[in-house]
Amino acid sequence: MKSRDLTELALSFQKSRVFLTAYELGIFTAIDKNSKSSSEIAVKLGTAARYTDRLMNALCAIGLLKKIGNRFKNTQLSLKYLVRGSPRFMKGIMHNVNMWDTWSGLTQAVRSGRPAARRSMNERGRGWLEPFIAAMHERAVKNASAVARSLDLSNVSRVLDVGGGSGAYAMAFVRRRKQIIAAVFDLPNVILITKRYIKKEGLLSKVKFITGDYNTDDLGSDYDLIFLSAIIHSNSFEQNRILIQKCAHALRDNGKIVVQDFIMDEARINPPFGAFFALNMLVATDSGDTYTESEVRAWLKEAGFTNIKRKDTKFGTTLIIGRGITARPRPDKEI
Repeated sequence: MKSRDLTELALSFQKSRVFLTAYELGIFTAIDKNSKSSSEIAVKLGTAARYTDRLMNALCAIGLLKKIGNRFKNTQLSLKYLVRGSPRFMKGIMHNVNMWDTWSGLTQAVRSGRPAARRSMNERGRGWLEPFIAAMHERAVKNASAVARSLDLSNVSRVLDVGGGSGAYAMAFVRRRKQIIAAVFDLPNVILITKRYIKKEGLLSKVKFITGDYNTDDLGSDYDLIFLSAIIHSNSFEQNRILIQKCAHALRDNGKIVVQDFIMDEARINPPFGAFFALNMLVATDSGDTYTESEVRAWLKEAGFTNIKRKDTKFGTTLIIGRGITARPRPDKEI
């Protein structure tokens, strides 16, 4: 790496900010399939004309708009993913807009040991929560069927998706095996959103809903499989230790637990995405982090799980799977 590479690295935020600002303002949607001048867009969006023009020029420079004379058009990429109303509109990008605010507090977070975001997920309002769930859904829905196919579900009929968000994985499980009934366990404000995703897919008869906080509330009992995807990175080491024990209590004898996350090597450098994601947890949560395989295995072993195996996916996550032969029974609780 040379000095000019360091300069490029220092300035790499500029393209991201241009894109996020344009997305936040709705410039791509305002243009839609037409060609418009920057002054027309400024009037439509209520923005400053000269500033809007310079922003749109920069969007051309990074390949998200085309300019012919003084008029701008969306590229095929922008039309497909960035125009609201398009079948493949990326609603979750707004979550990246919100992430900008928390990442701007990284320096102070490292100095103080306190995250930039202090409110819990259930307190952040729809403006934050809706894009967050959308972003998680866009990622999960691409991978959920592959994860479900990779697991032995032959003896599974009751699945609990802890912190299941949009229900993408719960839906993949019930589609994979017709005998399966799944339940999504999540916070009250999240479950309201979950129900919309499940209803849209016509699976309300196959996916149930449990409202609660998995760190404080009981999970129920008599499940064949408990699935935790993108959960452990939001918690502290101790919170995860207790949560895994709670999962053991909620499983039938010989039930399985599946933990999916970005599992780090012992040096906590690889996978590289996980190293950056650890920082995202530092600025966005009270005690979240990314964890190593040995840490996850330790939680599972302490909770009584055996036959612990690792499966790496093609999309960067890892599944840690354990069987709970010593799970202690709890009273049945219908899902």
